[in-house]
Amino acid sequence: MNPSFLTTAACPSQRWKMGKAFWRLDRDEGFRGRDYSVDMVADGVARRFVVENHYSHSYPAAVERMGLFRGKDLVGVCIFSVGMNNAAVPKYLGLPASDGIDLGRLIIDESVPYCGESWFVSRCFKLLHEARPNLRGVIAYADPVPRQADTGELIMPGHLGTIYKALSSTYLGRSTARTHHINGSGIVVSPRAISKIRLGENGAQGAERSLVRLGAPARRFGQDPAEWLSDVLSGDTFRKVRHPGNHVYAFALGRPHEKRRLQKAFAPAKPYPKKLDPIQQGFDLFAAA
Repeated sequence: MNPSFLTTAACPSQRWKMGKAFWRLDRDEGFRGRDYSVDMVADGVARRFVVENHYSHSYPAAVERMGLFRGKDLVGVCIFSVGMNNAAVPKYLGLPASDGIDLGRLIIDESVPYCGESWFVSRCFKLLHEARPNLRGVIAYADPVPRQADTGELIMPGHLGTIYKALSSTYLGRSTARTHHINGSGIVVSPRAISKIRLGENGAQGAERSLVRLGAPARRFGQDPAEWLSDVLSGDTFRKVRHPGNHVYAFALGRPHEKRRLQKAFAPAKPYPKKLDPIQQGFDLFAAA
């Protein structure tokens, strides 16, 4: 299926397996909740599932991890993670930074029937609120820019956030535009990793290793990390792409009356997006000179 033609009217369910995208449109088959369960999972279990199946093969700074089970088989993972920017929760949710969290990863196996996402995520929200009652809001991002490898292979077909619309989220527009650094396989270097190295923050060594795994040359003995980072990002290992910003969705946690009260503090709602950005927009029109 060509992602350029996907719209919210089509409502496909995007799945991931071994780093490849799959689409479910089989409404007639139907998802039966009685065949599934949701529970907390250990960090190691969640990490293996995410790294093996997600196109980025990366794992966020997880706070809580929930699994979707069919019998004893793990067929989905939802990760709630630390946000990359402490200003996002106050900006979008109108809450203190400590009262909000990101939906960092949502991955469901392609074997799960259509509509499994909404059933799974709604129960994850309930588990999250029970585990961390101090949390009152969730931010979810959807990247609408399809991503290609240097070979032309479509690595990530783009997300509209249709599942978030199905869950009655509040759509808040686009996040801040930024420049992405992408390797030849179509994988984006984490902006948080770049920041950790540049500022010498905790976790900088791990961030440096992640860049090397993506193709960056190893830092020379004695070379300043910030100098090495500047050399890497200005070299030809990663191409620069100007990204127009992800779609931002907000959810309130708690009982219905609590949700209604919290939603009043959200940033102004906007109409849901209907189309993905074209591939050319992500890689030609916005490409850095």
